[in-house]
Amino acid sequence: MAHVVTMPKLGLTMKEGKLTKWHKKEGDPVNAGEALFDVATDKLTNEVQAVESGILRKVLAAEWEVIECLKPVAIIAGADEDITHLLGDSDQKANENNKRVNNDGVMEKITADKPKDGGRIKVSPVAKKMAEENNIDLSLVRATGPNGRITLEDVENYMKNLSKEPKASPMAAKIADALNVDLREIKKDSRIMKEDVYHYLKDKAVTASEEPGERRVPMSQMRQVIAGRMSDSWSISPVVTYDIKVDVTRLNEIRNQLKDICKVTFTDLLIKIIATALLEFPYINSRIDNNEICIRNYANIGVAVALEGGLVVPVVKYANTKGLKQISEEVKTLAQKARDNELSQDDVTGGTFTITNLGMYGIESFSPIINQPEVAILGVNAVTETPVVENGEIMIKPLMNLSLTADHRVVDGAVAAQFLAKVKACVEKPAMLFL
Repeated sequence: MAHVVTMPKLGLTMKEGKLTKWHKKEGDPVNAGEALFDVATDKLTNEVQAVESGILRKVLAAEWEVIECLKPVAIIAGADEDITHLLGDSDQKANENNKRVNNDGVMEKITADKPKDGGRIKVSPVAKKMAEENNIDLSLVRATGPNGRITLEDVENYMKNLSKEPKASPMAAKIADALNVDLREIKKDSRIMKEDVYHYLKDKAVTASEEPGERRVPMSQMRQVIAGRMSDSWSISPVVTYDIKVDVTRLNEIRNQLKDICKVTFTDLLIKIIATALLEFPYINSRIDNNEICIRNYANIGVAVALEGGLVVPVVKYANTKGLKQISEEVKTLAQKARDNELSQDDVTGGTFTITNLGMYGIESFSPIINQPEVAILGVNAVTETPVVENGEIMIKPLMNLSLTADHRVVDGAVAAQFLAKVKACVEKPAMLFL
């Protein structure tokens, strides 16, 4: 039975998604559970699987198109099943696009010609006839008609340009078009072959490496989201960053004591400490809603995870109620899901405070940007062996700098300082957590 595939609603706040990639094309068989397409939301990219088996009869949304949730994007049905009743407006629009007016004012019905490589070329009958009469390979003609169709004018323009371009084999011309190479730049008296195109590109690359240059790379969906959120945060929150040094001797002792039971990190320990401290300083754990401050009695700690194209912030929910082992296991699981692009919408929403750690890169101080709508974020820096004076003696201790960025609309300097003092006390005397 025919099945209409819709844009999924992956979270309560999701209104639309960007379809970034089709894993199948029209005419392909589809099995339930197979990857069908990818959807990018404002937080992450999700792989959407088919829930029905059949043939992908109709694709209703193009790659990189933004679709409202629950709107149709494709139809899966049997090979011979009638799907006209499911096409609706999309079928009507397709039929309208399948016609055009030629230079003589005559309506042309668009046909399709299949090249040897199995692809699909859409071409009007008049254009196809002229191409056949002049022995023109339609795969080399650039289409400008509706939905990528080749028109009579496209064929005429191609024929006009033939006299201007050097002689080249069909394969060389196809490769040059795919690689955006102007054949007129290849100096050769005889016919240009595909090897000549490759040699030209190689020589051009060598030349480019010797000269200053630049290249433009389009932002990924993740990078665009990060850019937008960071700009919003910077313009919304008047921020101040506060630094404090803490002695992590006791935290190192805890890690060593637990290593045979559970391998914990400084981040795991800080999540536990901060989740406890936040309940004592609720304004740092709040958010602003219009002219009200929403204060929570729980702590959901987000942990920034760096990926190749950006970063995501999965959330350890209700960290104030969990033990160190459970926190450590959740952090590892969430980090792995992030690297495997398997985070759900629930994994990255609901945070009340964020921790971001650059200590592994040797960073000793930085000003993290608040993850809206939160009002504070803690930057964790590198541990450095530092000489300190204690009881009149100089000794070496492992010190870590903590950088707290806070929204001054809610968090005054005194509150931020008191919070950091509490965190410092718990880091240096973890037994305070049992009080």
